[in-house]
Amino acid sequence: MALDNIRLEVMQLLEKKVDGFIDKFLIPVDKIWQPTDFLPDSQNEDTFYEEVKELRELAKELPYDFWVVLVGDTITEEALPTYESWLMDVEGINQHEDGKDNGWAKWVRYWTGEENRHGDVLNKYLYLSGRVNMIEVERTTQHLINDGFDIGTDRDPYKNFVYTSFQELATYISHNRVAKLARKYSNKSLSKMCKIIAGDEMRHHNAYSEFVRSIFEVDPSQMMIAFSDMMKKKIVMPAHLLRESGQSIGTAFEDFSWSAQRIGVYTSQDYIDIMQRLIDRWEIDKIIDLTDEAERARDFVMKLPARMQRISERLVIPEEIFEFKWVQPALAK
Repeated sequence: MALDNIRLEVMQLLEKKVDGFIDKFLIPVDKIWQPTDFLPDSQNEDTFYEEVKELRELAKELPYDFWVVLVGDTITEEALPTYESWLMDVEGINQHEDGKDNGWAKWVRYWTGEENRHGDVLNKYLYLSGRVNMIEVERTTQHLINDGFDIGTDRDPYKNFVYTSFQELATYISHNRVAKLARKYSNKSLSKMCKIIAGDEMRHHNAYSEFVRSIFEVDPSQMMIAFSDMMKKKIVMPAHLLRESGQSIGTAFEDFSWSAQRIGVYTSQDYIDIMQRLIDRWEIDKIIDLTDEAERARDFVMKLPARMQRISERLVIPEEIFEFKWVQPALAK
């Protein structure tokens, strides 16, 4: 039987559980938070302008690298059309089956609906803050959507679920750390906003991790090989092709990453820690009945965190601050 057919059969088997996954890991529209819950009430003329004034005053206390990271996180969230279209093309996810979505397509749409709120609320916050150059932010967002991305998964559901398991945990860490920094600067409203976004990301991480765990139960060898392949390639961030207007593709991502490293929002150590958490969560060391190739894949995965730790310890983070068009230093002060 062809490899793709095996994967398709596994996806069809797990599809029977999708409604349960939705009930367990996602929240109904009428119960989940919405961006308006965390922003000044534009319908209330008695309080709106005072709330905006307070938002803008608190925003003045946030440092430059913080703004760069917040903008980069916002742009990453707003490139959601790229992520949805990519996932809709994964083997086993079919939005045109007998005139209706299959279970996996329903999952992707519901997941997209939850994710969409993140960029929405952060974009409105940036706009009201007066601390960033919104036209440049908007141009970068459009470039990122136009440029697409290649996360090294092709249409393979196993690799895509490894990627999303990793990436959702990475975004949880990033938003949660931003929330803590905002609270440090006494910006409780922004802190609360980022913290609840982080909560969404953790639920989504738990969901995709559960998908992978379920695949390990029915197709352990191929799932192990897929996990190893993704770790060999290294997980790229969704915004790895980030660029500002007038730049070539990908030129802004490294400087954005350095800003995140300098303020401790997302670091090389976090990458290693996430890898180890996935190894522990999926109990990679306990999986049985692996082929010889899968055993070699497991051996590679188990040894990789220690190898990357040695590399990470030699990493030198530049102190020089890159001046983004999104946030000029003078504007952020």
